[in-house]
Amino acid sequence: MATPVASSSQPAQIPALDAPHKEGTKKPKDKKAKDAGSAHPLELDPRPEYFDHRLKIFEKLKAEYDEWVKNQPRQEITITLPDGSQRKGTSWETTPLDVAKEISKGLADRVVIAKVNGELWDLERPLEGSVSLELLDFEHPEGKRVFWHSSAHVLGEAAERHYGCHLCIGPPTEDGFFYEMAIEDRPVVNADYPALEKVADSAIKEKQKFERLVVPKEILLEMFGYNKYKKYIIETKIPDGTSTTVYRCGPMVDLCVGPHIPHTGRIKAFMVTKNSASYFLGDANNDSLQRVYGISFPDKKQLSEYKKFLEEAAKRDHRKIGKEQELFFFNDLSPGSCFFLPHGTRIYNTLVDLMRSEYFKRGYQEVISPNLYHSKLWETSGHWQNYKDDMFSLDIEKEKWALKPMNCPGHCLIFDSRDRSYKELPIRMAEFGIIHRNEASGALTGLTRVRRFVQDDTHVFCMPQQIEDEIAALFDFMQHIYGLFGFEFHLELSTRPDNYLGTIETWDAAEDQLKKALEKFYPGKWEINPGDGAFYGPKIDITIRDALKRAFQCATIQLDFQLPERFNLKYRSADEAADAGKPPPRPVIIHRAILGSLERFIAIITEHFAGKWPFWLSPRQVLVVPVAVPYREYASEVADKLSKLGLYVDVDNGENTLPKKIRNGEIAQYNFILVVGQDELDTRSVNVRNRDDVGTKARTETLPLDVIAEKLLALKNDRSLHNKLA
Repeated sequence: MATPVASSSQPAQIPALDAPHKEGTKKPKDKKAKDAGSAHPLELDPRPEYFDHRLKIFEKLKAEYDEWVKNQPRQEITITLPDGSQRKGTSWETTPLDVAKEISKGLADRVVIAKVNGELWDLERPLEGSVSLELLDFEHPEGKRVFWHSSAHVLGEAAERHYGCHLCIGPPTEDGFFYEMAIEDRPVVNADYPALEKVADSAIKEKQKFERLVVPKEILLEMFGYNKYKKYIIETKIPDGTSTTVYRCGPMVDLCVGPHIPHTGRIKAFMVTKNSASYFLGDANNDSLQRVYGISFPDKKQLSEYKKFLEEAAKRDHRKIGKEQELFFFNDLSPGSCFFLPHGTRIYNTLVDLMRSEYFKRGYQEVISPNLYHSKLWETSGHWQNYKDDMFSLDIEKEKWALKPMNCPGHCLIFDSRDRSYKELPIRMAEFGIIHRNEASGALTGLTRVRRFVQDDTHVFCMPQQIEDEIAALFDFMQHIYGLFGFEFHLELSTRPDNYLGTIETWDAAEDQLKKALEKFYPGKWEINPGDGAFYGPKIDITIRDALKRAFQCATIQLDFQLPERFNLKYRSADEAADAGKPPPRPVIIHRAILGSLERFIAIITEHFAGKWPFWLSPRQVLVVPVAVPYREYASEVADKLSKLGLYVDVDNGENTLPKKIRNGEIAQYNFILVVGQDELDTRSVNVRNRDDVGTKARTETLPLDVIAEKLLALKNDRSLHNKLA
């Protein structure tokens, strides 16, 4: 029998909660002692030779740099703070931390990083001239990233001291940090976590300073000559004849652009959260590496709060709820492809029905396009050049074909299937198309990362002068849909990436139009995300926040001038007859998704509602329970009447006791339990129990059958978040 794919189907295993940690383990008497639960010493002794090799080069260069700084001319400088106030300082001496100390000791203790003339700057790096200065703490997004980036260096130091590994990259993430490493003779296991945390803790207690140094490429290659991964990064990312920065903390020296916190002692709470396998630079053709993740905070209370957050997230895990409520499952005969069970399909179809009802009101036309296309289509669209590795391709009759990873090229063919007039525009072409993307097997994660999925995809073909109105309509559509789920959202403009198609002038014009739309409808409430646009055009990414305040990117609005050019799309303009020599104009395509992947959106709302579905979305809306055998027929009659109204109704005519039946209904998260006995039979009524009236044991409200039917139908049609009958 086939077994489920663990990475896809199993409820989240949270090593941060389940694995051993340094708390509660006995402290070894010396470095050679084996750590509790581990078969290896806490630190290697002797330590790897590369420690001394790096430090010798670093200390020589640092002494030269310090001497150079000492000889720089000192001048009075002006430091302008965000409130407009100014302070005096001395070039090459005054640091941002000095300014913070002048303002208050509390600020100096709290601040994480500085921003000098808009550029992130180490707190203890001297100012070189008159500047504008911002001081950022951990609660600022950029401050948090710097704090976690510095913590990644501490994790890297601990890994080098414990494993003797060769480090690769160690960036901050949205919820902490990780470091990738190559270890020759052993895998990373949960039992290693206490050792890593203890070594990290010792580095933190030493208050190791983060020291910055600019180093030429040729010396970097000498400094990191022992590490083929660092050498590759230096050789490919740093142009000949140039320099970049390294940072030291304690015995560790790492290639890094920085900046960093002043010293490791700023980290008050540090925890290893999980580990996984990875590939160097994310390429499966490269060496297999090991990745260790962590989290850190400037206050121990924040770590306690984070652990509580993880516990709540584990309870809400969509894979756990999906199994308990029999919504979906995965199987290794089709990894990354969800099997929706009947109750999960109810949720899925309700979402599709919601979008279809809005399409009808908002002038959309739904289409259906093929799943499989010849490679010529993808060459025309640019996907073959830019996205081929993420596509499922196959050979058919000696020619290359591929399953579609996106709907847009097919919609271009539909637009081009006949002549188009400006009078038809805008055409809002919608499709719930099946999409396949070749995600790495190790990346598959429940419904949030799959290979086969469906998007609520739309492509708006319009004239340039219609763009603003169409985007305004999309903003209205988005606000309406997200409001139904109680989501807050945040907007970002993602601009031209390195692998862009088309001309810079076209991109600049597209980005300018999106900026105008954002500033008109959300003035001051959006940010720029440079270089993260699609290869064919800039986009507005909309990030929603769930009940746990976690961020998810679902909706997107992308402006595309490239595909109409590549597919030679055109339409007849109003002045075509007057200027016969003028080439026909091209439409602009607006790519739009609101729910995004339905699979991923179902994962998000499962965790957002913690499996307690609003009535209109619930796969189990009503359970009818007879108090005894004589009332089973009436219970079935009630269920039948409500089912014919389009409600999801079950009846429990089993052998359990009444309290047991009611308890089972509560556990299954039925929105309403209708209890029927002699009184209800005599009066053609039902006794109503509301899921959200917690702890109600006494007899509750009794309503006539026709009245409850009307109220339940109204609640469904209202799409309310509240489980209350009007």
